[in-house]
Amino acid sequence: MTEAAQRSIWPGATILAILAAVCSALVALTHAVTAPRIAANEQAWLERSLEPVLQGVAYDGALSESTIVLEPPHGLPGPDPVTIYRVYAGGEPVAALFVVAPRDGYAGTIRLLIGVAKTGKLTGVRVLSHRETPGLGDQIEVSKSDWILDFTGRSLGDPPGPAWSIRGDGGAFDQMTGASITSRSVVKAVRDTLLYFDENREHVFAGEDDSE
Repeated sequence: MTEAAQRSIWPGATILAILAAVCSALVALTHAVTAPRIAANEQAWLERSLEPVLQGVAYDGALSESTIVLEPPHGLPGPDPVTIYRVYAGGEPVAALFVVAPRDGYAGTIRLLIGVAKTGKLTGVRVLSHRETPGLGDQIEVSKSDWILDFTGRSLGDPPGPAWSIRGDGGAFDQMTGASITSRSVVKAVRDTLLYFDENREHVFAGEDDSE
């Protein structure tokens, strides 16, 4: 390449380098400006998603303020890590919210948010995600039916142990028409979570805080 040709390339290369630097700076500036807002929006969404399973529970602070994550094996439904949000009032524990993911639904994994008061009573259950059949298994969604609301206020003694199953299996819980596998999976997951809480209550509230 001749000296003249080299000289003609340098101005273009310099301009491209400057443009690249300016673009990188703009991207970094945009991220710095928007990141706190995005984080705040995500935090607000998380808080709103946790509230529905705390019916009748008075609490202080943010629901996601005190969190632990249990790695498998942990004894809770599903083989995935389980996140537990500990809820307090006046510095004392009042409830724990479990995110569990049993994989025995009709179409696979059903992610559930299960609230348990310190007394052992359920404060609410909601479905976070699933792939159950539309018009049948999707009735576990509170927007589709009130089936899942029947868990609120229940405990290991209400109904008695053997009745913690669907009616088709001799239990106390209704099963959704055409979706007995889905119904059975949710009832079993809620029961197993209550059993875990009953046996590990102190550990749940004494565990290391992983929220930071």
